[in-house]
Amino acid sequence: MTNNKNIDPRNAIYEIVMKYMAGLEFDAQYLEYDKLERHKQVVETLAGLSNSSIQIFDLNEKRIVFFSKNYAHILGYNREEFEALNYAFFETKIHPDDKYDLAMFGLSTLKLFKELSNDEKLNHKVVYEFRMLNASGNYVRVIDQYQILELDTTGQIWLMMSTLDLSPNQDEESLVKCQIHNFRTGKILPSRVDHKPSLELTKRELEVLTLVKQGLLSKEISDKLFISVHTVNTHRQRFLEKLGANNTIEAIIFATKYGLI
Repeated sequence: MTNNKNIDPRNAIYEIVMKYMAGLEFDAQYLEYDKLERHKQVVETLAGLSNSSIQIFDLNEKRIVFFSKNYAHILGYNREEFEALNYAFFETKIHPDDKYDLAMFGLSTLKLFKELSNDEKLNHKVVYEFRMLNASGNYVRVIDQYQILELDTTGQIWLMMSTLDLSPNQDEESLVKCQIHNFRTGKILPSRVDHKPSLELTKRELEVLTLVKQGLLSKEISDKLFISVHTVNTHRQRFLEKLGANNTIEAIIFATKYGLI
């Protein structure tokens, strides 16, 4: 079980992405992996023509399964380094001050895509602009575009392509940016859920949320506050609803952002 005691909202993006992916279940017998091989060939050609660094992420295997040959070009790292550590390598290179906004954008994007039809999911791409550390030890602004390549038979996202380029905007003070493009219509969707959580958490709900952040389980919280486990779980459900969060990690992020804990 994840210990929430040391969760820093700025570092929560990796926790959230891993938690989301861990919860995805696929029936591998219905995944047509010959499609992945065809995508690899097309993507390698595209990378060569555009000079963009491209990767393919397999949500069934929970890892990056393809790097274009020029992937080391953008940030200058040794290919063996990032191939060994996979997604975790790149997460450590994101500027610490950009991680929080990326987490928030990521959460709202996941929620938005859940509401789209299968056809609409395939018609959209998500474009992020943020800072990453290069091999020279300098932070540079990059543009990272995510596009769905394949869904499984239930409409769940299976294969995603990420296209990484240096941004023409190298202003160190620029904020993280996110846009969701419909590349069929040109329409840009809202990139952040306009959600203002209820700030009217009760004293007990705040106590429970604070103890959850410290890593305590429901039984431990029950013993500490002299209330039943059922009551603890009721408070947990209520603060999730009030904060519009899907899980405790999201609740901690929102509550920290709004100065509740």
